[in-house]
Amino acid sequence: MSQTMIYAMLVLAIVFEVLGTSAMQAAQHFTRLVPTLVMVVCYAIAFYFLSYTLKSIPVGIAYAIWSGLGIVLISLVGYLVFGQKLDLAAVLGLGLIIAGVIVLNVFSKSTFH
Repeated sequence: MSQTMIYAMLVLAIVFEVLGTSAMQAAQHFTRLVPTLVMVVCYAIAFYFLSYTLKSIPVGIAYAIWSGLGIVLISLVGYLVFGQKLDLAAVLGLGLIIAGVIVLNVFSKSTFH
């Protein structure tokens, strides 16, 4: 499988993780059935795609990309959808996470087996 397809699978894992985390917020401590079910399904799909990428990407690298970009995206969802505020320190920290993901992908030779 090509690197493009592996990264596409990783992007899908990230998207479903963000959707699942957004549904977790809407589930209100698992008291709302539909958001809770959406969360469970989205997390299952996210882990399926993440596990698929592990055939080609080392677990530490895949998880770093998955969790790092997931943190940034869910922070944006929190800001845009749930009205949560991000101060300067949060924005700078998120920028450092993005920089870390870029360094891993551009400069590391550990990205693929």
